[in-house]
Amino acid sequence: MPVGSHRSVDQLPLNGIRVLDLTSSVAGPFCTQLLGALGAEVIKVERPGSGDDSRSWGPPSWGADSAMFLAMNAGKRSIQIDLRTDQGVGIARRLVARSDIFVESLRPGLCDELGLGFDDVKRLRPSIVYCAIGAYGAVGPQHAQPGYDPLMQAAGGIMSVTGEPGSPPVRAGVSVIDQGTALWAVVGILAALRTNEGQPRARLVDTSLYEAAISWMGYHLVGYLGSGEIPGRVGSAFPSVAPYQVFEAADGWLVIAASNDSQFARLCDVIDRTDLPRDTRFASNPDRVANREELAAQIQARLADGSVGEWLERLAAAGVPAAPVQDTSQVAVHPQTVALEMLRSMPGHAVSDLKVVAAPVSIDRARVAARSAPPHAGEHSDEILAELGITAAEVSDLRARGVVG
Repeated sequence: MPVGSHRSVDQLPLNGIRVLDLTSSVAGPFCTQLLGALGAEVIKVERPGSGDDSRSWGPPSWGADSAMFLAMNAGKRSIQIDLRTDQGVGIARRLVARSDIFVESLRPGLCDELGLGFDDVKRLRPSIVYCAIGAYGAVGPQHAQPGYDPLMQAAGGIMSVTGEPGSPPVRAGVSVIDQGTALWAVVGILAALRTNEGQPRARLVDTSLYEAAISWMGYHLVGYLGSGEIPGRVGSAFPSVAPYQVFEAADGWLVIAASNDSQFARLCDVIDRTDLPRDTRFASNPDRVANREELAAQIQARLADGSVGEWLERLAAAGVPAAPVQDTSQVAVHPQTVALEMLRSMPGHAVSDLKVVAAPVSIDRARVAARSAPPHAGEHSDEILAELGITAAEVSDLRARGVVG
């Protein structure tokens, strides 16, 4: 079965697993979208009216919803419930009793206040896997503070090593903390499900944006603890390997990553600078790192004479790792992106040509991907309430009182 092929629902590893999603913004929704792509049934709880905060995080938007929301919420059903009401919490608790996984990213302590904390939920569903996604973590002096991706890129040290030397701190151009936290949440949930196979009991999975930020700083922290040297910003370069950075060709930019002496020697052959490996300043990787700027200048002087395409062809033939610096429009149509079927059409949405990015994993050569379009706010409220045995008349009454949207 080729990469990108669709897999029937009953073949997916989380087939039959139900997820109750009380998350918003990016980290929690991306986590539950991945669970859905793995086969789980995901019910997303949103506020009546506005729904998930990220629905209005635009431009850019595609139709009525922001690109941010559409990118993080495919494959789910949506119900709007006002959790500030007793009736709304009651509906949520009935959904808990039918769920295998509960994921929340509400402000710290709110689930406990609502009667939806871990101790409350495990009484309703003794085998529940409960995942709490926080900002600063479950313990510590800042555990009750709210947080977002850029705050954690700052507090976790990532901004201190991102950008050009001497420049102000820079945020990474993608939500690396939010989406990284989502991945750790999925890992924890899957591990908890695995342990539940032998001895079912409630499992509590905790992760946070700050913890994810610290984990991405691993080699920087280990290096500091070993040497006492505080790492700084080195632009596109890598602090421990050279040449391992962006260079400018005649018509654009490319990254060259010559990570060992052999690759460096082949790079020098390609740019007709066979003298460089014999230079004591560049003889070994530690030498090249110590003299990074001078080495980069020597390489840059040669690369400016050719196009990106020409250099990539020559470097590939020599076995030197390199890649062009592509913008979003180029990535979207690149033959490798197309071959992997990473952009998947979402039929059934009001936006007829809607596409979202599939999960970056395949199982038995079949692409793991959401099976339905991102929902409109409250799109499935009536059918989900009906599944709980709530009659149409009762739904009308709940809607009239603002309990459901």
